[in-house]
Amino acid sequence: MTDAANCTVSGGSPAQLPRVFPVEGLPARVRIHEVGPRDGLQNESAIVPVEVKAEFIRRLAAAGLTTVEATSFVHPKWVPQLADAEELYPRLDGLSGVRLPVLVPNARGLERALALGAREVAVFASATESFAHANLNRTVDGALEMFEPVVARAKREGLRVRGYLSMCFGDPWEGPVPVDQVVRVCRALAGMGCDELSLGDTIGVATAGHVHALLAALRTAGLPAAGPSAAGPTLAVHFHDTYGQALSNTLAALQNGVATVDASAGGLGGCPYAKSATGNLATEDLVWMLNGLGIETGVDLAALSATSHWMAERLGRPSPSRTVRALAGTASPTSSQEQ
Repeated sequence: MTDAANCTVSGGSPAQLPRVFPVEGLPARVRIHEVGPRDGLQNESAIVPVEVKAEFIRRLAAAGLTTVEATSFVHPKWVPQLADAEELYPRLDGLSGVRLPVLVPNARGLERALALGAREVAVFASATESFAHANLNRTVDGALEMFEPVVARAKREGLRVRGYLSMCFGDPWEGPVPVDQVVRVCRALAGMGCDELSLGDTIGVATAGHVHALLAALRTAGLPAAGPSAAGPTLAVHFHDTYGQALSNTLAALQNGVATVDASAGGLGGCPYAKSATGNLATEDLVWMLNGLGIETGVDLAALSATSHWMAERLGRPSPSRTVRALAGTASPTSSQEQ
Protein backbone atom coordinates (compact mmCIF):
# COMPACT_ATOMS: atom_id res chain seq x y z
CA MET A 1 0.00 0.00 0.00
CA THR A 2 1.18 3.50 -0.79
CA ASP A 3 -0.10 5.97 1.79
CA ALA A 4 0.18 9.63 2.55
CA ALA A 5 3.31 9.01 4.62
CA ASN A 6 5.13 8.87 1.29
CA CYS A 7 4.18 12.46 0.48
CA THR A 8 6.71 15.14 1.29
CA VAL A 9 6.20 18.61 2.64
CA SER A 10 8.20 21.76 2.14
CA GLY A 11 11.76 20.93 3.07
CA GLY A 12 11.41 17.27 2.16
CA SER A 13 10.43 15.80 5.56
CA PRO A 14 7.80 13.01 5.63
CA ALA A 15 4.23 14.17 6.22
CA GLN A 16 3.49 11.07 8.37
CA LEU A 17 -0.23 11.47 7.82
CA PRO A 18 -2.73 10.06 8.14
CA ARG A 19 -1.78 7.86 11.07
CA VAL A 20 -3.03 4.31 10.67
CA PHE A 21 -5.56 2.91 13.14
CA PRO A 22 -7.23 -0.24 11.76
CA VAL A 23 -10.81 -0.97 12.75
CA GLU A 24 -11.89 -4.56 13.22
CA GLY A 25 -14.43 -5.99 10.82
CA LEU A 26 -13.61 -3.87 7.76
CA PRO A 27 -12.32 -5.23 4.43
CA ALA A 28 -8.54 -5.59 4.20
CA ARG A 29 -8.60 -4.14 0.68
CA VAL A 30 -11.01 -1.93 -1.23
CA ARG A 31 -11.21 -1.70 -5.00
CA ILE A 32 -11.90 1.85 -6.09
CA HIS A 33 -14.07 2.10 -9.19
CA GLU A 34 -12.89 5.43 -10.62
CA VAL A 35 -15.68 7.25 -12.48
CA GLY A 36 -14.11 10.68 -13.07
CA PRO A 37 -13.47 10.33 -16.83
CA ARG A 38 -17.06 9.29 -17.44
CA ASP A 39 -19.42 10.40 -14.66
CA GLY A 40 -17.27 13.42 -13.88
CA LEU A 41 -16.56 14.82 -17.32
CA GLN A 42 -20.07 14.17 -18.66
CA ASN A 43 -21.29 16.92 -16.34
CA GLU A 44 -18.84 19.59 -17.49
CA SER A 45 -20.42 22.43 -19.41
CA ALA A 46 -17.45 22.59 -21.76
CA ILE A 47 -16.26 19.79 -24.02
CA VAL A 48 -12.93 18.44 -22.79
CA PRO A 49 -10.58 17.61 -25.71
CA VAL A 50 -10.15 13.91 -26.37
CA GLU A 51 -6.39 14.06 -25.89
CA VAL A 52 -6.90 15.54 -22.41
CA LYS A 53 -9.37 12.77 -21.53
CA ALA A 54 -6.91 10.12 -22.67
CA GLU A 55 -4.09 11.68 -20.67
CA PHE A 56 -6.36 11.94 -17.62
CA ILE A 57 -7.07 8.21 -17.78
CA ARG A 58 -3.40 7.36 -18.25
CA ARG A 59 -2.45 9.46 -15.22
CA LEU A 60 -5.15 7.84 -13.10
CA ALA A 61 -3.84 4.42 -14.07
CA ALA A 62 -0.27 5.48 -13.27
CA ALA A 63 -1.47 6.57 -9.82
CA GLY A 64 -2.52 2.98 -9.14
CA LEU A 65 -6.21 2.94 -9.98
CA THR A 66 -6.99 -0.45 -11.52
CA THR A 67 -10.58 0.27 -12.61
CA VAL A 68 -11.20 3.47 -14.57
CA GLU A 69 -14.59 3.96 -16.20
CA ALA A 70 -13.51 5.38 -19.53
CA THR A 71 -16.56 6.72 -21.36
CA SER A 72 -20.18 6.19 -22.35
CA PHE A 73 -21.76 4.97 -25.57
CA VAL A 74 -24.89 7.01 -25.05
CA HIS A 75 -26.20 8.89 -28.10
CA PRO A 76 -24.20 12.14 -28.49
CA LYS A 77 -27.47 14.12 -28.51
CA TRP A 78 -28.00 13.26 -24.83
CA VAL A 79 -24.42 13.45 -23.56
CA PRO A 80 -22.40 15.58 -26.02
CA GLN A 81 -19.46 15.73 -23.59
CA LEU A 82 -18.78 12.04 -24.34
CA ALA A 83 -19.53 12.10 -28.06
CA ASP A 84 -15.90 11.20 -28.80
CA ALA A 85 -16.11 7.67 -27.32
CA GLU A 86 -15.05 6.00 -30.58
CA GLU A 87 -12.04 8.29 -30.81
CA LEU A 88 -11.07 8.03 -27.14
CA TYR A 89 -11.19 4.28 -26.54
CA PRO A 90 -8.51 3.30 -29.09
CA ARG A 91 -6.16 5.88 -27.53
CA LEU A 92 -6.15 3.74 -24.38
CA ASP A 93 -4.56 0.73 -26.06
CA GLY A 94 -1.50 -0.40 -24.18
CA LEU A 95 -2.78 0.35 -20.68
CA SER A 96 -1.95 -2.93 -18.98
CA GLY A 97 -3.49 -4.12 -15.74
CA VAL A 98 -6.30 -1.56 -15.91
CA ARG A 99 -9.96 -2.37 -16.36
CA LEU A 100 -11.72 0.16 -18.64
CA PRO A 101 -15.48 -0.34 -18.33
CA VAL A 102 -17.86 1.73 -20.45
CA LEU A 103 -21.50 2.66 -20.06
CA VAL A 104 -24.01 1.32 -22.61
CA PRO A 105 -27.68 2.39 -22.62
CA ASN A 106 -29.09 -0.13 -25.07
CA ALA A 107 -28.28 -2.71 -27.75
CA ARG A 108 -26.84 -0.09 -30.09
CA GLY A 109 -24.52 1.19 -27.38
CA LEU A 110 -23.35 -2.36 -26.72
CA GLU A 111 -22.61 -2.90 -30.42
CA ARG A 112 -20.47 0.25 -30.46
CA ALA A 113 -18.57 -0.91 -27.38
CA LEU A 114 -18.02 -4.42 -28.78
CA ALA A 115 -16.72 -2.99 -32.05
CA LEU A 116 -13.93 -1.25 -30.11
CA GLY A 117 -13.02 -4.32 -28.06
CA ALA A 118 -14.49 -3.27 -24.71
CA ARG A 119 -14.47 -6.11 -22.18
CA GLU A 120 -16.60 -4.54 -19.44
CA VAL A 121 -19.87 -2.67 -19.79
CA ALA A 122 -22.43 -1.13 -17.46
CA VAL A 123 -26.17 -0.53 -17.78
CA PHE A 124 -27.97 2.07 -15.70
CA ALA A 125 -31.38 1.47 -14.15
CA SER A 126 -33.49 3.50 -11.73
CA ALA A 127 -35.25 2.62 -8.50
CA THR A 128 -37.92 5.26 -9.15
CA GLU A 129 -40.40 5.89 -11.93
CA SER A 130 -39.70 9.64 -12.11
CA PHE A 131 -35.99 9.21 -12.69
CA ALA A 132 -36.49 6.32 -15.09
CA HIS A 133 -38.66 8.63 -17.19
CA ALA A 134 -36.24 11.57 -16.94
CA ASN A 135 -33.13 9.52 -17.67
CA LEU A 136 -34.40 6.81 -20.02
CA ASN A 137 -37.88 7.96 -21.06
CA ARG A 138 -39.24 4.61 -19.82
CA THR A 139 -40.86 3.08 -16.78
CA VAL A 140 -38.69 1.19 -14.30
CA ASP A 141 -39.90 -2.13 -15.68
CA GLY A 142 -39.66 -0.90 -19.26
CA ALA A 143 -36.00 -0.04 -18.72
CA LEU A 144 -35.34 -3.46 -17.20
CA GLU A 145 -36.94 -5.09 -20.24
CA MET A 146 -34.65 -3.05 -22.48
CA PHE A 147 -31.56 -4.07 -20.51
CA GLU A 148 -32.32 -7.79 -20.39
CA PRO A 149 -31.20 -8.62 -23.97
CA VAL A 150 -28.26 -6.21 -23.62
CA VAL A 151 -26.96 -8.02 -20.54
CA ALA A 152 -27.63 -11.41 -22.12
CA ARG A 153 -25.68 -10.50 -25.26
CA ALA A 154 -22.80 -9.05 -23.23
CA LYS A 155 -22.57 -12.22 -21.16
CA ARG A 156 -22.56 -14.38 -24.29
CA GLU A 157 -19.64 -12.30 -25.55
CA GLY A 158 -17.77 -12.96 -22.31
CA LEU A 159 -18.06 -9.40 -20.99
CA ARG A 160 -18.29 -8.42 -17.35
CA VAL A 161 -21.49 -6.46 -16.68
CA ARG A 162 -22.15 -3.90 -13.98
CA GLY A 163 -25.64 -2.70 -13.15
CA TYR A 164 -25.96 0.87 -11.88
CA LEU A 165 -29.04 1.61 -9.83
CA SER A 166 -29.85 5.29 -9.35
CA MET A 167 -32.04 6.92 -6.67
CA CYS A 168 -31.52 4.21 -4.07
CA PHE A 169 -32.01 6.58 -1.14
CA GLY A 170 -34.01 9.56 -2.33
CA ASP A 171 -35.51 11.06 -5.47
CA PRO A 172 -35.85 14.81 -6.21
CA TRP A 173 -39.42 14.32 -7.47
CA GLU A 174 -40.69 11.44 -5.32
CA GLY A 175 -38.85 12.07 -2.07
CA PRO A 176 -37.80 9.12 0.12
CA VAL A 177 -37.43 5.82 -1.75
CA PRO A 178 -38.77 2.70 0.03
CA VAL A 179 -36.07 0.13 0.73
CA ASP A 180 -38.15 -2.72 -0.67
CA GLN A 181 -38.52 -0.80 -3.94
CA VAL A 182 -34.72 -0.71 -4.29
CA VAL A 183 -34.40 -4.38 -3.37
CA ARG A 184 -36.90 -5.35 -6.09
CA VAL A 185 -34.90 -3.67 -8.86
CA CYS A 186 -31.62 -5.05 -7.49
CA ARG A 187 -33.03 -8.57 -7.65
CA ALA A 188 -34.14 -7.99 -11.23
CA LEU A 189 -30.66 -6.83 -12.27
CA ALA A 190 -29.08 -9.77 -10.44
CA GLY A 191 -31.47 -12.13 -12.18
CA MET A 192 -30.32 -10.86 -15.57
CA GLY A 193 -26.77 -11.90 -14.74
CA CYS A 194 -25.10 -8.64 -13.69
CA ASP A 195 -21.74 -9.37 -12.06
CA GLU A 196 -21.86 -6.27 -9.89
CA LEU A 197 -24.52 -3.84 -8.66
CA SER A 198 -23.63 -0.24 -7.82
CA LEU A 199 -26.06 1.35 -5.38
CA GLY A 200 -26.32 5.04 -6.18
CA ASP A 201 -27.17 7.88 -3.81
CA THR A 202 -27.79 10.10 -6.79
CA ILE A 203 -28.81 13.26 -4.93
CA GLY A 204 -26.66 12.67 -1.86
CA VAL A 205 -29.39 12.34 0.79
CA ALA A 206 -28.35 9.01 2.34
CA THR A 207 -27.26 8.71 5.96
CA ALA A 208 -25.25 5.94 7.59
CA GLY A 209 -28.30 4.36 9.21
CA HIS A 210 -30.10 4.26 5.86
CA VAL A 211 -27.07 2.56 4.29
CA HIS A 212 -27.08 -0.10 7.04
CA ALA A 213 -30.82 -0.65 6.52
CA LEU A 214 -30.59 -1.06 2.75
CA LEU A 215 -27.63 -3.45 2.87
CA ALA A 216 -29.35 -5.49 5.58
CA ALA A 217 -32.47 -5.74 3.42
CA LEU A 218 -30.38 -6.86 0.44
CA ARG A 219 -28.72 -9.56 2.58
CA THR A 220 -32.14 -10.80 3.64
CA ALA A 221 -33.16 -10.88 -0.04
CA GLY A 222 -30.16 -13.09 -0.88
CA LEU A 223 -27.88 -10.29 -2.09
CA PRO A 224 -25.07 -9.89 0.46
CA ALA A 225 -22.19 -7.54 -0.30
CA ALA A 226 -19.80 -10.25 -1.48
CA GLY A 227 -22.44 -12.12 -3.44
CA PRO A 228 -24.24 -15.31 -2.37
CA SER A 229 -21.42 -17.80 -1.73
CA ALA A 230 -19.26 -15.40 -3.78
CA ALA A 231 -21.15 -16.61 -6.86
CA GLY A 232 -23.68 -13.82 -7.41
CA PRO A 233 -23.30 -10.09 -8.00
CA THR A 234 -21.05 -8.18 -5.67
CA LEU A 235 -22.29 -4.87 -4.30
CA ALA A 236 -20.64 -1.51 -4.77
CA VAL A 237 -21.67 1.91 -3.48
CA HIS A 238 -21.76 5.25 -5.28
CA PHE A 239 -22.25 8.25 -3.01
CA HIS A 240 -22.65 11.93 -3.78
CA ASP A 241 -21.58 14.47 -1.18
CA THR A 242 -24.49 16.93 -1.27
CA TYR A 243 -24.87 16.97 2.53
CA GLY A 244 -21.28 16.02 3.37
CA GLN A 245 -22.23 12.43 4.18
CA ALA A 246 -20.38 10.50 1.47
CA LEU A 247 -17.49 9.33 3.67
CA SER A 248 -19.67 8.37 6.64
CA ASN A 249 -21.96 6.49 4.28
CA THR A 250 -18.96 4.73 2.77
CA LEU A 251 -17.77 3.64 6.21
CA ALA A 252 -21.23 2.24 6.92
CA ALA A 253 -21.03 0.26 3.68
CA LEU A 254 -17.58 -1.08 4.59
CA GLN A 255 -18.99 -2.23 7.93
CA ASN A 256 -21.52 -4.27 5.95
CA GLY A 257 -18.84 -5.99 3.87
CA VAL A 258 -18.86 -3.78 0.78
CA ALA A 259 -15.36 -3.74 -0.72
CA THR A 260 -15.95 -1.82 -3.98
CA VAL A 261 -16.47 1.93 -3.78
CA ASP A 262 -17.14 4.32 -6.66
CA ALA A 263 -15.35 7.65 -6.52
CA SER A 264 -14.36 10.46 -8.84
CA ALA A 265 -10.89 12.02 -8.98
CA GLY A 266 -11.06 15.55 -7.62
CA GLY A 267 -14.77 15.13 -6.80
CA LEU A 268 -15.85 15.73 -10.40
CA GLY A 269 -19.39 14.94 -11.40
CA GLY A 270 -23.02 15.04 -10.43
CA CYS A 271 -26.01 14.01 -12.49
CA PRO A 272 -27.29 15.87 -15.57
CA TYR A 273 -30.87 14.65 -14.99
CA ALA A 274 -31.03 15.43 -11.25
CA LYS A 275 -30.16 19.09 -10.78
CA SER A 276 -29.94 18.76 -6.98
CA ALA A 277 -27.03 16.31 -7.29
CA THR A 278 -23.65 17.72 -6.39
CA GLY A 279 -20.27 16.13 -6.94
CA ASN A 280 -19.28 12.54 -6.42
CA LEU A 281 -17.25 11.38 -3.47
CA ALA A 282 -13.71 12.56 -4.25
CA THR A 283 -11.29 9.69 -4.78
CA GLU A 284 -8.58 11.49 -2.80
CA ASP A 285 -10.88 11.96 0.21
CA LEU A 286 -11.75 8.27 0.06
CA VAL A 287 -8.11 7.18 -0.18
CA TRP A 288 -7.16 9.41 2.76
CA MET A 289 -9.82 7.74 4.93
CA LEU A 290 -8.92 4.22 3.79
CA ASN A 291 -5.22 4.88 4.38
CA GLY A 292 -6.01 5.93 7.93
CA LEU A 293 -7.96 2.71 8.47
CA GLY A 294 -5.08 0.62 7.16
CA ILE A 295 -7.16 -0.58 4.19
CA GLU A 296 -5.17 -1.25 1.04
CA THR A 297 -6.12 0.37 -2.27
CA GLY A 298 -2.89 0.31 -4.25
CA VAL A 299 -3.34 4.03 -4.95
CA ASP A 300 -0.53 6.57 -4.64
CA LEU A 301 -2.31 9.51 -3.01
CA ALA A 302 0.32 12.09 -3.97
CA ALA A 303 0.22 11.06 -7.65
CA LEU A 304 -3.57 10.97 -7.64
CA SER A 305 -3.83 14.44 -6.09
CA ALA A 306 -1.35 15.78 -8.64
CA THR A 307 -3.52 14.31 -11.40
CA SER A 308 -6.68 15.95 -10.07
CA HIS A 309 -4.84 19.26 -9.71
CA TRP A 310 -3.68 18.90 -13.32
CA MET A 311 -7.26 18.27 -14.50
CA ALA A 312 -8.64 21.14 -12.43
CA GLU A 313 -6.22 23.49 -14.19
CA ARG A 314 -7.53 22.32 -17.54
CA LEU A 315 -11.10 22.84 -16.40
CA GLY A 316 -10.22 26.32 -15.19
CA ARG A 317 -11.39 25.93 -11.60
CA PRO A 318 -10.10 24.52 -8.30
CA SER A 319 -10.76 20.92 -7.33
CA PRO A 320 -13.65 20.51 -4.86
CA SER A 321 -11.76 17.68 -3.11
CA ARG A 322 -10.72 18.74 0.39
CA THR A 323 -7.75 16.38 0.30
CA VAL A 324 -6.49 17.75 -3.01
CA ARG A 325 -6.69 21.29 -1.63
CA ALA A 326 -5.00 20.32 1.64
CA LEU A 327 -2.16 18.49 -0.06
CA ALA A 328 -1.68 21.24 -2.63
CA GLY A 329 -0.26 23.46 0.09
CA THR A 330 2.09 20.84 1.53
CA ALA A 331 2.87 18.05 -0.91
CA SER A 332 5.69 18.15 -3.41
CA PRO A 333 5.10 15.08 -5.61
CA THR A 334 8.15 14.06 -7.60
CA SER A 335 6.07 12.14 -10.11
CA SER A 336 6.32 13.14 -13.76
CA GLN A 337 2.52 13.54 -13.60
CA GLU A 338 3.17 16.97 -12.07
CA GLN A 339 3.95 18.43 -15.47
